[in-house]
Amino acid sequence: MNTLYVTTPDSYLAKDGENILIRLEEETIFRVPSHNLEAIVYFGYPGASPAVLGLCAERGITVSFLTPAGRFLARVEGPQSGNVLLRRRQYRMADEENNKPLLAQYFVAAKILNCRAVLQRGRRDHPERVGKYIERNIAMLGKSARNVFESKRLDDIRGIEGDAAWRYFSEFDHLILEQKQEFFMKTRSRRPPLDKVNALLSFFYTLLVHECRAALESVGLDPAVGFLHRDRPGRPSLALDLMEELRPYLADRMVLSLINRRQITPDDFVCMENGAVYVGFETRKMLLTAWQKRKQEEIMHPYLEEKIPVGLLPYTQALLLARYLRGDLDAYPAFVMK
Repeated sequence: MNTLYVTTPDSYLAKDGENILIRLEEETIFRVPSHNLEAIVYFGYPGASPAVLGLCAERGITVSFLTPAGRFLARVEGPQSGNVLLRRRQYRMADEENNKPLLAQYFVAAKILNCRAVLQRGRRDHPERVGKYIERNIAMLGKSARNVFESKRLDDIRGIEGDAAWRYFSEFDHLILEQKQEFFMKTRSRRPPLDKVNALLSFFYTLLVHECRAALESVGLDPAVGFLHRDRPGRPSLALDLMEELRPYLADRMVLSLINRRQITPDDFVCMENGAVYVGFETRKMLLTAWQKRKQEEIMHPYLEEKIPVGLLPYTQALLLARYLRGDLDAYPAFVMK
């Protein structure tokens, strides 16, 4: 839960005993004991001292470096932990999944159902303002989720996921009820985001994949070996798999709330000459504060039937995934919001 986000331009991470310092022009502007942290996300270029990186490695604190715009650069972590038998089981199952893509089915079906829930909530809360064709796509998403479990090939599952994502984002603009002239979504765009809504989605997706990766590592799984996303050097495929089911609930709903409650304005973004749109520096601080506050809220977990902080969802799902891979559970209980 304790992630330190460093967004101050030209700041530098340093060490003083067991404390981690944020320094700016030879002045210490923030100090935190290392035992209070589990991760650091650093936006910028000046970097960190070797001493502080060594301390973080010893304490199991993962340090992620991102550009000021939020693009991932690198990651520093200590020795790998976890049960080697669990990882070997993960690798064997990942190879088997090419012929029997069961886990990919869980991830994609849960994502589609959670996307449908976002549309259903918009229709329920604002029936007079949400698009009149939304009912059709809500029904089609339900059908897509069922079709996932009738598919036996990964490429077919990916095709269903792509079609469902298109249907979902084609309705996403109808859920934006305020500031419509400046906040709109024609299509999902990445690398770079081409409008303010896509910039917000990309920002929160970046935070979410970081937390999913940390969660998987904490339970001993290899975040690079997934079941839905293809293996690629440097890609945290399993973290991306796990993130799929959590995107609508944690990221998409937050973007809609920020816009519809007018907590964010058009002036909070930076537009580049090439058409790219990024979240502004001062805005990032506000978004990170809202993200941390959201993580402290409690929900009833649909499988565990216990109240947990929202911020523990990636860790809870990672733990359930590890139990399934070990054979302790007959099926992976993907997170489907009610």
